Amino acid sequence: MILERYIYREILEKLLWIIGLLLLIVASNRFVGLLGDAAEGKLPAELVFQMLILKMLASLPKLLPISLFMSVSLALSRLSQDRELTIISGCGLAADFLFKVVLKFAAIFSVLVFVFGFFISPWAESGVSRLKGLAEQESDIAGIGAGQFKEFSKGDRIVYVEKIEEGSGLMENVFLQVRQNQDLGVLRSKSAKYEFGKHTGSRYVAFQHGHRYVGKPGILDYKITKYRTYAVLIDQSEQTKKRNSLEAVPSLKLIGSKLPKYKAELQWRMSYVFAALLLPMFVVALNALSFRETRYIPLFSAILVYFIYSNLLGISKTLIKHNDMSAMIGMWWVHLLLVLTIVAIFKYPRIRFWQRRRGGRKIQAG
Repeated sequence: MILERYIYREILEKLLWIIGLLLLIVASNRFVGLLGDAAEGKLPAELVFQMLILKMLASLPKLLPISLFMSVSLALSRLSQDRELTIISGCGLAADFLFKVVLKFAAIFSVLVFVFGFFISPWAESGVSRLKGLAEQESDIAGIGAGQFKEFSKGDRIVYVEKIEEGSGLMENVFLQVRQNQDLGVLRSKSAKYEFGKHTGSRYVAFQHGHRYVGKPGILDYKITKYRTYAVLIDQSEQTKKRNSLEAVPSLKLIGSKLPKYKAELQWRMSYVFAALLLPMFVVALNALSFRETRYIPLFSAILVYFIYSNLLGISKTLIKHNDMSAMIGMWWVHLLLVLTIVAIFKYPRIRFWQRRRGGRKIQAG
């Protein structure tokens, strides 16, 4: 239908502009932060653009629903301002027509939101974690120099390397001092290699063919151990711990999990899809009441409801995560509240008409 295609084009044009603008704002902000990390040596320069692309993919599920919400709001506001919605209504097409058109567009768009929220975004978050681990590993290896002492864990671990082979990173004639409580441990090895735990995010030095001495300074009672391979945890910073985030957990692992934080994350990802469906419907319902009003009243009202809706979702997620709210209630009550609001707005003109008609009959009877 020509009228449907016209409304779709109006929404799509604004949707592409809004998505592009939001991506530009987020990308520029992230890019400045990544350049700062690269300048400080925390991130290799060759990983900056890879990290930026992955971060943008991870951010898309949050940007897509609000982009659709704003595009529908602006499109309907423009049609209302030019009296085109009034003409559509005068042609015999009720508000249900506009509702079905926008719902069809939102349903197709929500499939895209589902794919990004449940699959692409977790994959991108996992890639960001992997690149952060590689960046930390490379920065630590670069910090260990031949003939120099290198401190880890705030001075509790000190490494000295006599020689480092280029390319392989194999360290020869390695000395490590480990301070734990009141004991002091010293490791001496012919060779060692820096390793990074892919699953745990921990960083180790694996010593090969050496001796370990443990005791208290000033006391000759030392324990001497000869080993073939001995791995020592060097550091596990706060950034490394944060890499094990919920955002990087695959969606299939969240389904059926009994952990409150996994339930909260699953419902949070589902809320992206519900938001992409419900928020445009709310805009349609709101504009049905305001064809003759100024174009900015529905827009400001929709933005206000969006902030209330998103904040309620965030509060519910926190409560579920800390097991202060049942997952059965979860975030469903927030979506249900928005659905009831949409239905109430759609029914309001009919209820008002029925009340006026009933009041008119009473006057005639009197």
